[in-house]
Amino acid sequence: MGGRIILASKSPRRYELLNQLGFDLEVVPSKVIENFIQKESPRDHVLRLAESKVKDVASRYPERWVIAADTIVTINGSNLGKPKTREEASEMLRSLSGRKHKVFTGFSVCHLKKGKADSETVQTVVTMKTLAAAEIEWYVNTGEPFDKAGGYAIQGIGSFMIESIRGSYTNVVGLPLYELIQMLNRLGAISISESGLRIVP
Repeated sequence: MGGRIILASKSPRRYELLNQLGFDLEVVPSKVIENFIQKESPRDHVLRLAESKVKDVASRYPERWVIAADTIVTINGSNLGKPKTREEASEMLRSLSGRKHKVFTGFSVCHLKKGKADSETVQTVVTMKTLAAAEIEWYVNTGEPFDKAGGYAIQGIGSFMIESIRGSYTNVVGLPLYELIQMLNRLGAISISESGLRIVP
């Protein structure tokens, strides 16, 4: 595999997605505060945070490849972050019930010493089934909605609510792997052969 790549995120979903590809990962969460700026578009929001996170961690590890990302759910112009309470989680699910929403993930890759960096935003459209009040209550009781953008996990119990998606599935999980691997390859961060994927130190 070569050197270890740094994931500037404490998200277990992003870690699992990269780990299943064979990446040797070190997790170093950024210290960036995930704030909202008035009138900032969802694309600009996730891209700004991803770039801020990658710069924060790369400044401490200039000789390493660093990956950072940020995901947000939007519906009718409203941005849905991560619910902190049962009430917030229930309200988010009610707003998504029976409707289409968009999931944006901004991701950024950086190697300061090599002077290489790139960023991108990916969008996926998700349609959620109409949820009964009992279904929302049950799902919130599972505890899964917390620390998930939009209050649900497509890869977990929340999969029962998803009617269809248009676009990248892994983007909804938290990291669009197709686009990320294309970027890493383009930057010269990885090499792929019949023996597998290797990080180029």
